[in-house]
Amino acid sequence: MYTTAWCGYCVRAKTLLDSRGLGYEEISLDDDPAFLRRLLDLTGGWTVPQILVDGRPIGGYTELWQLDRNGGLERLAA
Repeated sequence: MYTTAWCGYCVRAKTLLDSRGLGYEEISLDDDPAFLRRLLDLTGGWTVPQILVDGRPIGGYTELWQLDRNGGLERLAA
């Protein structure tokens, strides 16, 4: 998960994953002045968080929340 320290949605995404007992790797972009370009190149998105599952971009917090809500997050974690 690509994050920044000032991102409230990053905190929400980490909290959701923690509450489900799912591990994640956090990659902070705070010290990367070109982080928007890097995110776009890596994930196709330019907002944080950008969340990848097995190298596949799933989007940000809203997409993660929707996956959790419809059972998709549990299926991805299995």
